[in-house]
Amino acid sequence: MSESRRKFLYRGKDLEELKKMSMKQFLDLIPSRQRRTLKRGMPRRQKKLLKKLKKASKALKDGREITVRTHNRDMVIFPEFIGLTIGVHNGLEFIPVKISPEHIGHYLGEYSPTCKKVSHGNPGVGATRSSQFVPLK
Repeated sequence: MSESRRKFLYRGKDLEELKKMSMKQFLDLIPSRQRRTLKRGMPRRQKKLLKKLKKASKALKDGREITVRTHNRDMVIFPEFIGLTIGVHNGLEFIPVKISPEHIGHYLGEYSPTCKKVSHGNPGVGATRSSQFVPLK
């Protein structure tokens, strides 16, 4: 039995086709919210991040892996970013995000949650008046 590995497709295009596309062709594939964001033009901070990521991808080809740290959570992930590690700030720390083909078309901030799940302690000493008298077995 041969194991057939699924080939990655984004809206019917494989990874090599996506990397060869122009920005205009890629814009036609991504969802409307991201397309609108990119059609309005990139702010200076996004252009600066793009330049750093291109430098990091060259370093990756040379065999060095560089983590690019950024506060820019609203950057759309392009096919050129695949394989890179980006440290996305969540308000407290930089969360490393390894970019894979499934991330294409999403925002960086989606992979760096800003809120932690709250897990409250058990009732007992120091608890509120009503829950203070929980029987201890």
